Amino acid sequence: MKDFRKSMDRLLGAEVESGNLAGVSALALHHGKEIYESYFGDADREAHVPMARDTIIRLYSMTKPVTAAAVMILAERGLIDLLDPVSRYLPEFGDMTVLPEPGREEKCQREITLTDLLNMTSGILYPEYWEGCNPAGRKVDEVLRPVIRRITEGEVVSTREFVKRIAECPLGFQPGDRWGYGYGADVLGAVVEVAAGMPFEEFLKKEIFDPLQMADTGFFVPEEKLPRFAMSYDGAGEGVLIPATASNLGEYYRDDGKTGRFASGGAGLVSTLDDYARFAQMMISGGSFKGQRILGEHTVRFMTRNRLRPDQMGPLNWCGNRGYGYGNLMRVLVDQKAAGSNAALGEFGWDGWTGNYVSMDPENDLVFLLFTQKRGVVLETLIRRLKFILYGAI
Repeated sequence: MKDFRKSMDRLLGAEVESGNLAGVSALALHHGKEIYESYFGDADREAHVPMARDTIIRLYSMTKPVTAAAVMILAERGLIDLLDPVSRYLPEFGDMTVLPEPGREEKCQREITLTDLLNMTSGILYPEYWEGCNPAGRKVDEVLRPVIRRITEGEVVSTREFVKRIAECPLGFQPGDRWGYGYGADVLGAVVEVAAGMPFEEFLKKEIFDPLQMADTGFFVPEEKLPRFAMSYDGAGEGVLIPATASNLGEYYRDDGKTGRFASGGAGLVSTLDDYARFAQMMISGGSFKGQRILGEHTVRFMTRNRLRPDQMGPLNWCGNRGYGYGNLMRVLVDQKAAGSNAALGEFGWDGWTGNYVSMDPENDLVFLLFTQKRGVVLETLIRRLKFILYGAI
């Protein structure tokens, strides 16, 4: 055990020493017991605040598995049907179009379903603005950039308003045709609001965060917790990092007392190592943790299976997802050879834009968490090495 910890420390420490990351922390739990914990560098370099166990970080897309769990709670209560068209809850999605190439918009052959949103096969994309990008992604950027600017300036934009603007954008492909990363989880957050009859933020707190005692997890950081809130950074050349302040997808973290704000089901949560570990332990334990049942065992098994056809998996091969399928807003390991991984088949999880990563393995009762805060960082090789070391140790 001692040698494996040294190997992991060496890899993580080198990322900070090289200047690639300002700070990084990691936690591994095996059979519910902590077998690895480490902190390197700073949560806020300018304020000289080191990374710590209770550092609050932006989860970005590690929000998505939590949103999937919320959707499944509603399905278990009979409040939604996963094959329902999204328009049953959000009428604005009832008459969508597809923009497969510039200047050629066409009607959808069928409506988007909740299952399409969960599996990222809806055709709803994230903003794209680079040369040669998907024309539908560029349209998303044009429509939502002004809305994101309003949020950044402190204006209250509700989840429903934000999602209505998403519905104004054409799809990148016909629903169900292929996999494409986008705002589907944010749309699901609005579906939860309608089906549950309460704000998405409130539903998550009542049904997941409070039962699991995830006291530092939410969409907004109160004033008294801001000293523990990590700075996020942009790379500005090799070994150079600068504080990042602009919103990317409409997220706004400061709790300024305003209500009815956009709660991004795809990228908006903040959390700590211990909080997210509680959610992960619930997932690998079949839906319950320390006597609190969040989901049924059959539901968790349903959530953690690949739902893509082989021909849909090609676009998924980025940022460490080779060898993985996808379903219910999470990757699922289906091919160890392609992944270059000794992890168990069926290991699942997701990551975040700033380098955060979670791996959940029910077969080995193993949770691995990596937290860092550099926007757009690619840590594929580092994570693959860390996990190979970890699985070798257990």
